[in-house]
Amino acid sequence: MTREEKSIAIENLTAQLAGTNIIYVSDISGLNAETTSNLRRACFKAGIKLEVVKNTLLAKAMEASANDYGDLPTVLTGNSAIFISDVANAPGKIIKDFRKKSDKPLLKGAYINSEVYIGDNQLDALATIKSKEELLGELIGLLQSPAQRIISALQNKFAGSEEETEA
Repeated sequence: MTREEKSIAIENLTAQLAGTNIIYVSDISGLNAETTSNLRRACFKAGIKLEVVKNTLLAKAMEASANDYGDLPTVLTGNSAIFISDVANAPGKIIKDFRKKSDKPLLKGAYINSEVYIGDNQLDALATIKSKEELLGELIGLLQSPAQRIISALQNKFAGSEEETEA
């Protein structure tokens, strides 16, 4: 790879990093072609971009980015692939699902909304993070609950009084 090609690759990676707040870094080495293809297909269906990257180029792109990736560049050893997503828990769920059949992919780290997570031991926590939509749904449900109870109580009250007038 020439110096110019490296520079272009770093610019492209920096642009990708600037366009998202959710990045998972994993090790997918050792996966056979069929499993890798299945992983890519699952990512595509979930709206996740999966890309194998060179560690030095990704580290330089993280350095050039406006985001603070903290210690995340320290995990860039061996083979690395990045999962870029709009939903915080989607890559974690896919990695966890694939781990039922194989010991890979291994989670090296993640960057989610300015928080840095390092190590494969973070996978369970990351897979259970609630998305913005899930949190909003729960909040709306909590807000509607008292109003629904009042409406239900009023309906029961009026239904009871109508039965008394008919008798």
